[in-house]
Amino acid sequence: MAQVNPTVGALEDNCRIVVEQAREAADAGAHLVVFPEMTVTGYPVEDLALRNSFVSASIKATHALAERLAAEGLGELPVVVGFLDRREGLGTRFGQPAGSPQNSAALLHQGGVRLTSAKHHLPNYGVFDEFRNFVPGDTLLVVRVRGVDVAVAVCEDLWQEGGPVAAVREARAGMLITINGSPYERDKDNVRLELCQRRAREIGAAVGYVNMSGAQDELIFEGDSLIVDSEGELVARAPQFDDALLVTDLRLPEAVQEETPAGPGSGVRILRHTVSDRPVAPYTPMEPVLTPRPDPISDIGEVYRALVVGLRDYVRKNGFSSVMVALSGGIDSALTAAIATDAVGAANVHALLLPSRYSSGHSVADAEELVKRQEIEGRTFPIQPMVEAFEGSVGLDGLAAENLQARVRGMLLMSLSNQEGHLVLATGNKSELATGYSTLYGDSVGGYAPIKDCWKTVVWDLARWRNAEAERAGRTPPIPENSIAKAPSAELRPGQYDTDTLPDYEILDALLDAYIGTDRGLRELTIAGFEPALVERVIKLVDRAEYKRRQYPPGPKISSRNLSRDRRLPITNRWTP
Repeated sequence: MAQVNPTVGALEDNCRIVVEQAREAADAGAHLVVFPEMTVTGYPVEDLALRNSFVSASIKATHALAERLAAEGLGELPVVVGFLDRREGLGTRFGQPAGSPQNSAALLHQGGVRLTSAKHHLPNYGVFDEFRNFVPGDTLLVVRVRGVDVAVAVCEDLWQEGGPVAAVREARAGMLITINGSPYERDKDNVRLELCQRRAREIGAAVGYVNMSGAQDELIFEGDSLIVDSEGELVARAPQFDDALLVTDLRLPEAVQEETPAGPGSGVRILRHTVSDRPVAPYTPMEPVLTPRPDPISDIGEVYRALVVGLRDYVRKNGFSSVMVALSGGIDSALTAAIATDAVGAANVHALLLPSRYSSGHSVADAEELVKRQEIEGRTFPIQPMVEAFEGSVGLDGLAAENLQARVRGMLLMSLSNQEGHLVLATGNKSELATGYSTLYGDSVGGYAPIKDCWKTVVWDLARWRNAEAERAGRTPPIPENSIAKAPSAELRPGQYDTDTLPDYEILDALLDAYIGTDRGLRELTIAGFEPALVERVIKLVDRAEYKRRQYPPGPKISSRNLSRDRRLPITNRWTP
């Protein structure tokens, strides 16, 4: 199982990865190699699936890949790879995606595409919108390798009852392998394992789950590919957040020689192809790979690694080589800088210190200390002369005068980004984004927002974890302790603190998580124990800030419900929950 990191639209590069990994698998003695969902095209392709030219390019690239594998001496190794196909003969139908694109798996062998089978269950919840982009399949691919029948399904088909998974038992396959592009979120790895274990016991066959690695826009794919036997016992597991080739020996039952058609229970046609009938000669199996999981009690390190991968791939895949971040001395910008340094290297992180007349001495000192600790480039531009120039032209006071400071900082960041080619990182957290506690065209400017899906309390947890990791390794913690310990403040007026405007973050984050994560209304949140007046106030803050969230840069999803793809609400909205 090849846990790889393709890039959307980079068909040639993605196929090169397949060839390289297939060669490595062949060298390891593999009898079958399987790649994740939509490896040829990258995933998710979104509305690229509706372009006939893109679908045709995917099909052409997949056939060329089969030929290349054979030309490079790998034609006898059966390869299963995800790609974008089309359903021929369906015709244009109202309410279905144009061109009938399909999220498919292909069996490549001896220089050709021997079988294809499309995803049957199309998810249309959370970040998924696959009814918009694909038409469903109605087949199950079964390949006979060394006298063993292996069924192949695509991602969501494993999660839903019926369909291809139900047909596996009818097909009497010895193993089911699903190819996946399953995005990361906290606590999902054990959910996947439990699902595979349950399905294995249901169908009486081993289950393999090969997942993508890397990141695409807001989605992170942490790999975590795994295999369980027919009893549900974990046999092998790949690492999280890294590319990996998981080579595993399995003892599987010999195939039943007579072919069995699908019964009425599944409604799925079984497509079969025989690579080899003869069982493999007995040999000493290699020891299975079982990559240890992080401490299940605290998954904060897992979240940190996810954020690093998300930023790294966004920078790399979009052609940037460096990032820029404004350092205030506070915890949000400090954590963002630490993630950036780990993602792209200290030499590629450019920090701007932009003090105003209200910036405290300790905040300036904390920002300067962070620059030294992380060994990044830091430049200081006091913004007061620019603020005074605006104030001298237009009379501003109150909130408008406060926000002017943030907007001057945003203008400087974007101007230097244009001049020098750095990707600007927005430093806002999920608590601020949820309540609208940020300045539009000010501290919200940027091309990517690494901590966009992290509650403020999680930001503190991540900072403490990162410092503790550095101390364990005998290195200087990257984040000054004062940035973590001090009360948070935007420092846009004398003596300002976040608690002047917002509730204590421990209470606020719990309430926001309940409201945003579960869509509970005022009555339900009050029954859950939150103070009614506070609930009403926070709900108003969240609902009024939708227009700000629509204009915020993308950022990595780490929760079960983020504030963009997972949650789609109207801006103009008078409904009171």
